[in-house]
Amino acid sequence: MTDESKSRRAYRFVRERIDDGRYVPGFRLVLAQIAGELDMSVVPVREAIRLLEAEGLVTFERNVGAQVALIKETEYLHTMQTLALVEGAATALSAPTLMPDHLRRAREVNERMRAMLDDFDPHRFTELNLEFHAVLFEECPNPHILDLVHRGWNRMRVLRDSSFSFVPARAHESVAEHERILELIESGADPLDIELVARGHRTATLDAVLAYQADHRHPKTA
Repeated sequence: MTDESKSRRAYRFVRERIDDGRYVPGFRLVLAQIAGELDMSVVPVREAIRLLEAEGLVTFERNVGAQVALIKETEYLHTMQTLALVEGAATALSAPTLMPDHLRRAREVNERMRAMLDDFDPHRFTELNLEFHAVLFEECPNPHILDLVHRGWNRMRVLRDSSFSFVPARAHESVAEHERILELIESGADPLDIELVARGHRTATLDAVLAYQADHRHPKTA
């Protein structure tokens, strides 16, 4: 096997683990360990890391080494701020039209999320999170707002990140907040109250991730 094909194999090995969440943002990539797993020298692994660095998926710092890239803080901030606004509005506009079946489906998804808290898979949790919120916002009668919600979620996919990879403890709070949103809708609460709670739910995750980023921006040395 040529060095080039070995480097491609190493690239695919690392890339797959970044994409499926086994290597979460901030995960340190130990080149010798990866080379050992692939039964090859460090040279093609180093080349694979360079390719991933060029794609923005990996960062390399002196005295720190290679690690899975943290998301771009400003881009994440703007995306989540926008999503909080438009998803909150879409949820509030949907609320009066939601039937008991909608709420039952949303609660079933939330219970599936609750059931996986002890054996946590951040990417699967994020998939269920979208499924939960989609039940509540897809009935939005304003197609322009709904389009912006879809764009926001798609942008989060482009960012290649599950927020819960950073802050798994946030998942427990998220499930509880989902129940609070459902209770407000069931009780016929004022749409503005629903909108503000839904918005606060999204921004709480944003705040938790930004706090994590701040703590990990300059890794502590022993």
